[in-house]
Amino acid sequence: MHQIKQLLVLPLLLVICMGSYGQEKTVKGSLFEGIAVAGYTDHGAYINCTGPAVKYIFSPKSCLLLGLLPSLKLKEDKVEAGKPKNSWVTPTLGFGLTAVIRHIAIQLPAFYAAKTGTADGKWRLGVGIGYKF
Repeated sequence: MHQIKQLLVLPLLLVICMGSYGQEKTVKGSLFEGIAVAGYTDHGAYINCTGPAVKYIFSPKSCLLLGLLPSLKLKEDKVEAGKPKNSWVTPTLGFGLTAVIRHIAIQLPAFYAAKTGTADGKWRLGVGIGYKF
């Protein structure tokens, strides 16, 4: 009977401790942060802004975001002569990590490159730098 009480008390103590610790942490949701980023991915460029994200604040002037990235990809489609080409500007949605220190943003995004006649669909990683307004 004593062991059962311990098994019931331990999770309760963990919940209480985590609850008090959770109030000290600065993790919150964000719909838009006012960050514009330009970068390189998949032999092309991208321009994006941060969308819905989970934000972890280290200090008043630095944070880390993990979320969605509404983007414009800029890439020339290389196809055989006479075949139709995609537009060189393509809207896309990526996801990734964005670190902000003061007004400088560094981003590690991932975008999905759809399957084509010559290549399989794959997730492509990128890197970018931007500004927080």
